[in-house]
Amino acid sequence: MAHDYLIIGAGPAGLQLAALLELGGHDYVVLERGAGPGTFFTRFPRHRQLISINKVHTGYEDPELRLRMDWNSLLSDDPELLFTRYSELYFPQADDLVRYLSDFASATGVRVHYDTHVSRISRDDDGFTAVDLGGRSWRGRRLVVATGVSQPYIPPIPGIEAAERYDTFETDPASFVDQRVLVIGKGNSGFETAEALMDKAAVIHVAGPHSIKMAWQSHFVGHLRAVNNNFLDSYQLKSQNSVLDGTVESIERRDDGRFRVMFRYARTVEALRELFYDRVIVCTGFRFDASAFDDSCRPALVINDRFPEQTSAYESTTVPGLYFAGTLTQQRDFKKSTSGFIHGFRYGVRALHRILATRYHGGTWPARKVEPTPEAISDAIIARVNRSSALWQQFGVLGDVVTVEGDTALYQEEVPVAYAADGGLGRARHTFVVTLEYGKDHDAVDPFDISIRRVVENDVANAHDANYLHPVVRHYREGTPTGVHHLAENLDNQWNLPAVHQQPLAVFVKECLADAG
Repeated sequence: MAHDYLIIGAGPAGLQLAALLELGGHDYVVLERGAGPGTFFTRFPRHRQLISINKVHTGYEDPELRLRMDWNSLLSDDPELLFTRYSELYFPQADDLVRYLSDFASATGVRVHYDTHVSRISRDDDGFTAVDLGGRSWRGRRLVVATGVSQPYIPPIPGIEAAERYDTFETDPASFVDQRVLVIGKGNSGFETAEALMDKAAVIHVAGPHSIKMAWQSHFVGHLRAVNNNFLDSYQLKSQNSVLDGTVESIERRDDGRFRVMFRYARTVEALRELFYDRVIVCTGFRFDASAFDDSCRPALVINDRFPEQTSAYESTTVPGLYFAGTLTQQRDFKKSTSGFIHGFRYGVRALHRILATRYHGGTWPARKVEPTPEAISDAIIARVNRSSALWQQFGVLGDVVTVEGDTALYQEEVPVAYAADGGLGRARHTFVVTLEYGKDHDAVDPFDISIRRVVENDVANAHDANYLHPVVRHYREGTPTGVHHLAENLDNQWNLPAVHQQPLAVFVKECLADAG
């Protein structure tokens, strides 16, 4: 018997989708290779501190606003199922997340088969078949892969197989006493590792071909976070630690056990240098494991084959009926927004659930009517941008859509912007798409340099040049873009001042509706 949905993986995304399907009474099953939910987080991050924030005390009573500062909770109507009840640490421990996910699975009653390691996936005219290591077969009309990026990404460096890997190296700093250590990779895992070894290692070099990008400047939370950047202080203050800009050309393990590394510098007159280390640790990220797929349904991969390529509906571009949920969907906004993280993809999963309901179960995107007047439409937009956690977290990726056809105006929330642009909601005479966005050059501006002229708070005239997060409303007439309105920045993210935010938006909506009848 085939289920409507096979879900592979009971991490946060798999549980989120399963909970939504369970609530809707759909036919599904989740297959998880581990003994419980969130297997990935039983091992990672290796030093056990999460970089997803957990702000328990916000001053907000509204649970929707509280989710803006809660990056670990899954979406649920049950107020008990909040991660903030599991830890008060701003950067909590991974073990607390594992405990939370286990309780979430139990409380929602999701149907998960644990210790079920899918080893082969095939597809025929009736759907998908997953075979586990025990020889059992599972059938599904549609397949949703929520396995995350479960395999280390190892760059093609000659000799790299001799190095230690982030996923398996001995993390006890005592084993690094007085040693010279090379960490390959300038992301959070690399700096998390370097920082953990600072008390014991003699010399630590962190190397990579690209300049460090700080999350506080790029606003991509996967870039280097402040909680992991103490190592930079030791580098700049010449404390035997360094950040190397360039490429590792080769790694050779010598007879004495040490490593000879040929390094090509990006910014020195001596382009190639011979360096020696006692330990080399590879911290270069993770990738999607596509090994279980046979030729009948192997999805196309992109970004150095690290992620499956997806449509705006989170569906494989090459395998119909194959969908993706969770961190795998960051292919759509790679290093730009938050689909790679729980606080982003929880909303992406909810959008996927709505897409599936629309495509296969006769559903429509949830909508509410508003009065088709400029004042009512602008008031509805103002209310949402000042409260929504989905638009806040999935900036530039999810948007609210207001359609006006004749004397009917519908407000649809949390729609993938690309899905709407591809016609996923159909066409209307007038469409307004509402997002929260940073300015187009925001990552080129030093946020701490007050000498650089930036748009001042509540600056209506220059709102279109804003760098910080702010609402953007775009108008389309029968699918064709006709205008864009930026709401002025506000330090407290309160875009509700009558003369600054509400009235200019109402004027924009009125002009859009009046133009060409």
